[in-house]
Amino acid sequence: MKESFDSSFSDHTPMMQQYLRLKAENPDILLFYRMGDFYELFYDDAKKAAQLLDISLTKRGSSAGQPIPMAGVPYHAVEGYLAKLVRLGESVAICEQIGDPAASKGPVERQVVRIVTPGTVSDEALLPERQDNLIAAVYQQKERFALATLDMASGRFQISEHDDKAGLQAELQRSAIAELLYDEEFADTTILQQCRGLRRRPIWEFELNTALQLLNRQFGTKDLKAFGVEHAKLGLCAAGCLLQYAKETQRTALPHINAISLLQNNDFIVLDAATRRNLELTQNLAGGNDYTLAWVLDHCVTPMGSRLLKRWIHQPICDVAQLRKRQNAISAILQQDLIGDLQPLLRQVGDMERILARVALRSARPRDLTRLRTALEQIPLIKNTINLQDSPPLTALCRMIDDFSALCQLLQTALVETPPLLIRDGGVITAGYHAELDEWRELSAGATRFLEELEAREREATGIDTLKIGFNAVHGYYIQISRGQADRAPIHYVRRQTLKNAERYIIPELKTYEDKVLKAKGAALALEKQLYDELFEQLLPHLGELQLAALTLAQLDVFANLAERAQTLNYNCPQFTDRIGVEIRQGRHPVVENVMRDPFIANPLQLNAQRHLLIVTGPNMGGKSTYMRQTALIVLMAYIGSFVPAESAVIGPIDRIFTRIGASDDLASGRSTFMVEMTEMANILHQAGEKSLVLIDEIGRGTSTYDGLALAWACAEWLAKKLRSLTLFATHYFELTVLPQQFDSVFNVHLDALEHNDSIAFMHAVQDGAASKSYGLAVAALAGVPKNVLKLAKQKLNQLERLSQQSGDQKLQQLREMTQAQGELPLVEEDEGKSAVWQMLQQLDPDDLTPKQALTYLYQLKTLVKG
Repeated sequence: MKESFDSSFSDHTPMMQQYLRLKAENPDILLFYRMGDFYELFYDDAKKAAQLLDISLTKRGSSAGQPIPMAGVPYHAVEGYLAKLVRLGESVAICEQIGDPAASKGPVERQVVRIVTPGTVSDEALLPERQDNLIAAVYQQKERFALATLDMASGRFQISEHDDKAGLQAELQRSAIAELLYDEEFADTTILQQCRGLRRRPIWEFELNTALQLLNRQFGTKDLKAFGVEHAKLGLCAAGCLLQYAKETQRTALPHINAISLLQNNDFIVLDAATRRNLELTQNLAGGNDYTLAWVLDHCVTPMGSRLLKRWIHQPICDVAQLRKRQNAISAILQQDLIGDLQPLLRQVGDMERILARVALRSARPRDLTRLRTALEQIPLIKNTINLQDSPPLTALCRMIDDFSALCQLLQTALVETPPLLIRDGGVITAGYHAELDEWRELSAGATRFLEELEAREREATGIDTLKIGFNAVHGYYIQISRGQADRAPIHYVRRQTLKNAERYIIPELKTYEDKVLKAKGAALALEKQLYDELFEQLLPHLGELQLAALTLAQLDVFANLAERAQTLNYNCPQFTDRIGVEIRQGRHPVVENVMRDPFIANPLQLNAQRHLLIVTGPNMGGKSTYMRQTALIVLMAYIGSFVPAESAVIGPIDRIFTRIGASDDLASGRSTFMVEMTEMANILHQAGEKSLVLIDEIGRGTSTYDGLALAWACAEWLAKKLRSLTLFATHYFELTVLPQQFDSVFNVHLDALEHNDSIAFMHAVQDGAASKSYGLAVAALAGVPKNVLKLAKQKLNQLERLSQQSGDQKLQQLREMTQAQGELPLVEEDEGKSAVWQMLQQLDPDDLTPKQALTYLYQLKTLVKG
């Protein structure tokens, strides 16, 4: 109850006073308050957690005269509950007992040791294995924006600056951010509406001088010149807030965050938000992960390789020299047939990157360290496999991985083969590693022999055959005798516990040994915990080299994966050229060809300075959208270093990829389909250049026929004459097919189809020239439109075709007749809509009536037809 928090603490019990003080420091998040074997929640936290986690809400005792709503989760199963809360966007403060209960007067001392938030989690169970999990901070000054992102699970820290909203929105979509910080004076909050985990922060956390001090202290530097970010002041403001939040939530040092980098637009091919969505790079239009480019390309054997590949897909690079290095590595793996040798070894490396982050945070569990040991054991094997082939591209990679044989030996010597889940369970450090630990363990292990001997001796001395010795956590060691023989217990047996069918006793000899054994067990566990912590101290000085090794192994995994994909899917290595253009022979759509049962029809493409705009016509379902998307995906795959689904590809410099494909309402922002379409088109017309690849599909269809045609014509002409972008322009406006007569660099191509009677066969083959017709009625028949409706449509089509060949007077007369004839248009409502069209037709001058105008007026009639 909120009122309870506002009450005087003195009205509450000492334990609840402690709880309320801790809760007051963390008012907006759930507080997991450790009590014995449970994390408890009280008041409103309990009510909220009970609903979110589907756990019982109870009331136990009272404080300040009121019953206390209470809910709890067992500490040993807390990860599952935390994972559910994090997925729901909740944050949790973990409050642990840090005092000694035996030495405490009143409640044992407790404090919040860490705060789990959706963006700062590093625990294996709380993270999506094959996706990055980022926290970010955004900052705005006037019309400029900055974004800082941090991957807590790897230490990757990056900033970027943007001159407009579109650039920021594209970066927000690319990054798939789990939690986003913004200042209390942030102006354009509409940009953030689609983001998850929004956290409002005080403006002073974005102050530049504070940020510089924090960052330099974190990296142990006097300035940030070594990182090349000193001029990105806006980005540093965002980075300062982000680092402050990370420290606040983790409550520990963050040694794995040891560098910061600046992402600059000229380093990457720019993909706006609409393009990422339309090309379905890592997420399909329905929000899933199936049937995307990553779904086809990602067969990496390590989670860190999978995450790296997805970053590459979203950030195609412009550096051709770097791209050729990637191509050479893939070619070397293929030529030397190393896929089968490398992938089994890399699979054993596992998620070394995230394990190292947990080592840095000192939250790594025993099995994390054994997995790190396994990863380090693979490094010499991987190096030997590569060095045997004498491959310069792969050998260069190996040189980036240090020799970790000493660390590997340490972990082999220190850790048992299969340790328990938690260090507090004991049995993690191997025998022979530390003499004192072995002594304590021997003393504790000797209890079994001693107790067996004592039990046999007491049974013989008393003659009680049901006598046995046992142990439980509450009463310690005891001698148990059945109720029927309890009267025979010797006088020196002191009763400890009475059960339904037995009595339990203690004797001085057993009590003395109990104290000795429990002391040994406690000492062994304490020493084992100390030795485990010392392992972190020995690993942390090598953290930077280990992180570089993990990144290099992730790259090697991606190269082996892309080599396997090229071999399995018949991909070829693209070539880069300095000349502007894209030339593809027998190109294929990487996703569509993987889901089709029939053979995919490959198609060529040629775009260059003399042929930079193609008007693409053909029937719906004929393959226009597939043809355009495959072009963009082939180009993008080339610019991540991958081989491509084509017989060959020669690709010139590309700075941006734009798509205007498909249409949908943006109801949340109050934008219609047409408004969305025009917004995306405006972005293209403002930013595209001669090195941009532009895909336009059916522009103008969201408005009236003439408005749409006029807009499509103007956009195509602007792209052809002013921007000179490499453009594929698909349209159903056949009027646009005359553009090649006006511009030498514009050409027509079409996707063909064959029609026979009432059936149609799509050939999916790209041909030069314009399509002869749209085949709209044939496609409607395939869709199941009723035959009577198709019959009526054919009648209207014939009338329109005859109308287009008539004189002005004849057209006007037929339009008037069609408006008046009830039988001709049985579905037209007899209301003012039809009357308005009639009035419009009455005022026409026959001499001014062009074929296009006649079509427009018939279109007006068509909109009055129901169904």
